Amino acid sequence: MSAHDPYFARLEKLLQEQGDGRPTAILDLDRLERNADKLKERLPPAFAAGGLRLVNKSLPSPQLLRFLADRLGCRKQMVFHWPFLVEAAAHFPHHDFLFGKPMPVQGAEAALARFATTHFDVSRNVQWLIDTPQRLTQYRELARRRGIRLRISLEIDVGLHRGGAASPEDLGPLLRQIAEDPDHLEFSGFLGYDAHVGKLPGWLESRQASLEKSRERYRAFREWGSRNFPELFGGEKIFNGAGSPTFLLHGEDGPINEVALGSVLVKPEHFELDILSDFEPAFYIATPVLKSLPGTSLPGLEAISKIVAPLVGRDRTYFIYGGRWMATPCSPPGLRTNEMYGKSLNQAILNGPATPALEVDDWVFLRPQESEAVMLQFGDLLAVQGGKLAGRWPVFAESRQA
Repeated sequence: MSAHDPYFARLEKLLQEQGDGRPTAILDLDRLERNADKLKERLPPAFAAGGLRLVNKSLPSPQLLRFLADRLGCRKQMVFHWPFLVEAAAHFPHHDFLFGKPMPVQGAEAALARFATTHFDVSRNVQWLIDTPQRLTQYRELARRRGIRLRISLEIDVGLHRGGAASPEDLGPLLRQIAEDPDHLEFSGFLGYDAHVGKLPGWLESRQASLEKSRERYRAFREWGSRNFPELFGGEKIFNGAGSPTFLLHGEDGPINEVALGSVLVKPEHFELDILSDFEPAFYIATPVLKSLPGTSLPGLEAISKIVAPLVGRDRTYFIYGGRWMATPCSPPGLRTNEMYGKSLNQAILNGPATPALEVDDWVFLRPQESEAVMLQFGDLLAVQGGKLAGRWPVFAESRQA
């Protein structure tokens, strides 16, 4: 009898038949499709036509991005790591890419050097995020040296206090530099991140009150900029905001015209929020059991361990292949990481009740707390659909730090 419920039992059977006996990242494409369809249904109308941007650090696989871009009709990505921009652009040469954090100018220069031998149009398809006048000066000089024009999105602080223009007046030196050099700089819009609103504890401030403050700040930046630099605000501009925890809170009357999201589509554990309750987890880690031992014995405390272990549900000890991931054991139920030994990178220890007992070569499943970074640690993603292997999807190659 399997220690898993039917869902995980099917996954275990697949891994036993077609896995390669090592820690594996699993994508459930059936759930992924349902999540994408729910997103389309629930996405506020203001963002349904071209107002959606996929965050590629949360979905760091070209095939995964293609799967979702086609399902959602989305041709925009947010990028946080310049090597990801280079790789994604090779797969999606006609997508629009917006940086979600400011890049050191050396990173921008390295990316431009990579693009020099390609047909990718950096001047048209990339928006570089700028947070200070000093960084903008660096980018202006880079554009002059290369004889190109860079699209510039300005970071504004709408309440998270992570940098960017702190007040509308702080936009002055930034917009002035752009206005003074139209041959090399083009203003493309604002990025104002507000995803903290979705995770605020209720006792601190209501979600609605916090969101309204964020909206008012965003409106103030737009109004100040368009009033003082009207020549820069003509035409189509992108005013990006929100994130997986907050995109459903925005509507037609808000100051943003674009939302960026990614994690909600695979729903790791940290996105188990009431506002996202109808989305399903679609990403798991699976790893085989290397050793299955009775009890829980701690060196030097063997006698005490025998007494305490059954009282706290640690009747058995399992050494697993790998470990120390940002993930929580989820199947079979009752498994817990051994805090003393669970930090091993090569064979972490899990403890669980006496029944049902896992045997050597059985598999355990963990639910990742995040998708970004975690999804990059296992090689190809195992894509599963209808209980069968649908493919092995490579992740981004240059993933040292996203």
